Amino acid sequence: MSTIMRKPTHPGVVFLEDVMKPLELTVTETARMLGVSRKTLSEFINEKASLSPEMALRISKATNTSVESWMNMQQKLTLWNARQKEPDNVIVFPLKRLKEG
Repeated sequence: MSTIMRKPTHPGVVFLEDVMKPLELTVTETARMLGVSRKTLSEFINEKASLSPEMALRISKATNTSVESWMNMQQKLTLWNARQKEPDNVIVFPLKRLKEG
Protein backbone atom coordinates (compact mmCIF):
# COMPACT_ATOMS: atom_id res chain seq x y z
CA MET A 1 0.00 0.00 0.00
CA SER A 2 1.45 3.37 -0.97
CA THR A 3 1.13 6.19 1.50
CA ILE A 4 0.70 9.77 0.36
CA MET A 5 3.30 11.81 2.20
CA ARG A 6 2.10 15.30 1.23
CA LYS A 7 -1.28 16.45 2.45
CA PRO A 8 -3.72 16.51 -0.49
CA THR A 9 -5.10 19.91 -1.44
CA HIS A 10 -8.55 20.67 -0.07
CA PRO A 11 -11.13 20.73 -2.91
CA GLY A 12 -12.25 24.17 -1.71
CA VAL A 13 -8.79 25.56 -2.45
CA VAL A 14 -8.84 23.93 -5.89
CA PHE A 15 -12.26 25.46 -6.56
CA LEU A 16 -11.11 28.90 -5.41
CA GLU A 17 -7.80 28.88 -7.32
CA ASP A 18 -8.87 27.05 -10.49
CA VAL A 19 -12.44 28.29 -10.92
CA MET A 20 -13.33 31.39 -8.94
CA LYS A 21 -10.12 33.39 -9.33
CA PRO A 22 -9.66 32.85 -13.10
CA LEU A 23 -13.32 33.81 -13.64
CA GLU A 24 -12.94 36.77 -11.24
CA LEU A 25 -15.98 35.64 -9.26
CA THR A 26 -16.67 36.87 -5.75
CA VAL A 27 -17.88 34.60 -2.98
CA THR A 28 -21.28 36.28 -3.14
CA GLU A 29 -21.60 35.82 -6.92
CA THR A 30 -20.38 32.23 -6.81
CA ALA A 31 -22.67 31.29 -3.94
CA ARG A 32 -25.65 32.72 -5.82
CA MET A 33 -24.70 30.84 -8.98
CA LEU A 34 -24.31 27.57 -7.05
CA GLY A 35 -27.54 28.10 -5.12
CA VAL A 36 -25.89 27.98 -1.69
CA SER A 37 -25.41 30.50 1.08
CA ARG A 38 -22.39 32.77 1.12
CA LYS A 39 -21.43 31.27 4.50
CA THR A 40 -21.55 27.69 3.13
CA LEU A 41 -19.27 28.58 0.23
CA SER A 42 -16.92 30.62 2.40
CA GLU A 43 -16.47 27.75 4.86
CA PHE A 44 -15.74 25.39 1.96
CA ILE A 45 -13.15 27.55 0.17
CA ASN A 46 -11.49 28.44 3.50
CA GLU A 47 -11.08 24.74 4.39
CA LYS A 48 -13.44 24.93 7.36
CA ALA A 49 -15.92 22.50 5.77
CA SER A 50 -15.49 19.31 3.78
CA LEU A 51 -16.96 18.91 0.33
CA SER A 52 -20.42 17.39 0.62
CA PRO A 53 -21.87 15.24 -2.16
CA GLU A 54 -24.51 17.95 -2.69
CA MET A 55 -21.88 20.67 -3.13
CA ALA A 56 -19.89 18.39 -5.44
CA LEU A 57 -23.00 17.98 -7.61
CA ARG A 58 -23.52 21.74 -7.73
CA ILE A 59 -19.88 22.42 -8.62
CA SER A 60 -19.77 19.70 -11.27
CA LYS A 61 -22.93 21.06 -12.87
CA ALA A 62 -21.68 24.67 -12.79
CA THR A 63 -18.22 23.80 -14.15
CA ASN A 64 -19.18 20.95 -16.47
CA THR A 65 -16.74 18.64 -14.66
CA SER A 66 -17.33 15.22 -13.13
CA VAL A 67 -18.77 14.98 -9.65
CA GLU A 68 -16.45 12.02 -9.09
CA SER A 69 -13.35 14.15 -9.64
CA TRP A 70 -14.46 16.52 -6.89
CA MET A 71 -15.43 13.72 -4.52
CA ASN A 72 -12.11 11.95 -5.17
CA MET A 73 -10.25 15.07 -4.02
CA GLN A 74 -12.25 15.07 -0.79
CA GLN A 75 -11.79 11.34 -0.27
CA LYS A 76 -8.01 11.60 -0.63
CA LEU A 77 -7.92 14.43 1.90
CA THR A 78 -10.25 12.63 4.32
CA LEU A 79 -8.15 9.45 4.19
CA TRP A 80 -4.91 11.40 4.60
CA ASN A 81 -6.34 13.11 7.69
CA ALA A 82 -7.51 9.76 9.10
CA ARG A 83 -4.06 8.25 8.58
CA GLN A 84 -2.54 11.02 10.69
CA LYS A 85 -4.53 9.61 13.64
CA GLU A 86 -4.30 5.94 12.72
CA PRO A 87 -5.31 3.79 15.71
CA ASP A 88 -2.62 1.68 17.32
CA ASN A 89 -4.95 -0.59 19.29
CA VAL A 90 -6.30 -2.65 16.36
CA ILE A 91 -5.58 -6.36 16.39
CA VAL A 92 -5.32 -8.08 13.02
CA PHE A 93 -7.92 -10.83 12.49
CA PRO A 94 -6.45 -14.32 12.31
CA LEU A 95 -6.42 -15.25 8.62
CA LYS A 96 -6.85 -18.96 9.33
CA ARG A 97 -10.31 -18.41 10.83
CA LEU A 98 -11.34 -16.17 7.94
CA LYS A 99 -10.40 -18.84 5.39
CA GLU A 100 -12.27 -21.59 7.27
CA GLY A 101 -15.44 -19.56 7.74
